[in-house]
Amino acid sequence: MSGTGQVPADGRTLGVLLAIFDFPMLVAGYRAVIDAQPDMTLVGALDDRTSLRDQVARTPADVVITECMPYATAGCTSFQAVEELRAAKPGVKILAIECRCGSEQFSLALKAGADGFLTREAHAVDVVDAVHRIARGETYVSPAIVTRMVNTYVLRGPGPSNEDPYETLNERSREVLRLAAYGHTNREIARTLHLSEQTVHSHRATIMEKLGFHDRVELLRYALRRGVIGAAEL
Repeated sequence: MSGTGQVPADGRTLGVLLAIFDFPMLVAGYRAVIDAQPDMTLVGALDDRTSLRDQVARTPADVVITECMPYATAGCTSFQAVEELRAAKPGVKILAIECRCGSEQFSLALKAGADGFLTREAHAVDVVDAVHRIARGETYVSPAIVTRMVNTYVLRGPGPSNEDPYETLNERSREVLRLAAYGHTNREIARTLHLSEQTVHSHRATIMEKLGFHDRVELLRYALRRGVIGAAEL
């Protein structure tokens, strides 16, 4: 593909970092797309997930393109990579790539701090457009995701649901919800329930997604209203 960007008047180019660990062909494809753009420079391609934060903090990247973490017993953890990147370099723009763990993954990634979300089927022009848009401070979601949402929520017209979101949580997630409402950290909850921190992290993400929370304050208010905890216990 030929370059579609225009070099800024000051000659500055966007530094793009690839944080894609398990798919070499995907790295090669993104590298080729970035290298073809006159207003983008590939500043690195990370090959070690264990030192992700340190490597990102040291790079001059404006935009990081990252894959989701692999599927494990704890569940899909695409949001974890995003959170680590955001903690390592708060000002960097993050473009997350879809994995195969769930249809609502894009919303989890955006809630975790991603600035954009691409499907794996994205074309080169979509990658370039996404990088440009998030670099300008916009939020980008693949057109395929938008189409999927329209098909699900508009064309199919599911109508109102009487299902209580709380009832969709399994017993373990409810335990995590209760302890989180009390203000316990993931580490403390993991110790109490004899789980790994990653498993607790996954449960909390599921809770936030299913119940529509954005922070602990909303979680606490809900827990009090629902009677999960009592005000006298706080």
